[in-house]
Amino acid sequence: MTTPPGTDRPLAVVTGASSGIGAATARALAADGWHPVLGARRLERCREIADEVGGTALALDVTDADSVAAFAASVRELVSDAAGGARLRGLVNNAGGAQGTETVMEADEDKWRWMWESNVLGTMRITKALLPLLIDSGDGHVVTITSIAGLEVYDGGSGYTSAKHAEGALHRTLRGELLGQPVRVTEIAPGAVETEFSLVRFGGDEARAAKVYEGLTPLVADDVAEVVAFAMGRPSHVNLDTIVLKPRDQASGMRFHRRTSG
Repeated sequence: MTTPPGTDRPLAVVTGASSGIGAATARALAADGWHPVLGARRLERCREIADEVGGTALALDVTDADSVAAFAASVRELVSDAAGGARLRGLVNNAGGAQGTETVMEADEDKWRWMWESNVLGTMRITKALLPLLIDSGDGHVVTITSIAGLEVYDGGSGYTSAKHAEGALHRTLRGELLGQPVRVTEIAPGAVETEFSLVRFGGDEARAAKVYEGLTPLVADDVAEVVAFAMGRPSHVNLDTIVLKPRDQASGMRFHRRTSG
C-alpha cells in the first residue's frame, strides 16, 4: 500500500480501475489534482496505473462482501495516515459489466447473478462502506457509471438492462437520501464505448466484440473519464444529477448510423 503524499490532495476511490473507463478516470482525476485510489481484482494492473499517476492501488472485488470490507478498512487507514488533512471526497462506482445476450426464455441464471452482483449489489456494498468517510469529508461526491441500458431496454439485453435499471434506481434514490448531507450524487450513463466491455460480454470472442463497433465511431474510455472529472470539478453547490453521453453515430441502444466501406 502506498500512503498518499504529504499534500492536501483529496482522495477519490475508483472501482473497476484496472482498465477501460476506470483506468482512464484514475488518470483524469490525477491530472485534476486528486489522489486516485484504484480498486479492482487485477491488482497488478492497478499498481501499474497507480505508479504512473501517483495514486494508490488496492485489491477489490465488489461481488465479495469480505473484499469490500477489507478495501474500506484500507481506505480508512489511508485517510487517517494521510498528511496535510487529505480526506476521501470522491467515489466513482465503475465496476460492473455484462455477460451474454440471451433472451429471458433462454436466460442463464449464473450470468444474471453475476450481473446483479457486480452492477447492483457491488455498487451498494462499496457505497455503503465509504459513505461515512464521504460525509465526514464535508464535501463528498458519489459518481456512478451506469449506462443508457439503465434508461431504456434493447433486444438481447434483458439481464444487463434490468441490472443497470436497478443500479440507476439505487443511485437516484441515494440522491434523495443524502439531501442535507455534504455529498453530491452524479449518474453518468454512456452509450457505446469501445473498451473490454463487449469482449467480456461475448466471453472473449474478439471478432464478435469488434462487430459491435463496426462502421461507427464509438466513444472511448477517455471521453467518459473527462466527463467524470468535469462533474467532480464543479463547485460544491453544483450537482450534475444525470449525464447521458453517446457517440454522434448512436441515437439509442438499437439505433446506429453505420458507414459502409467502398
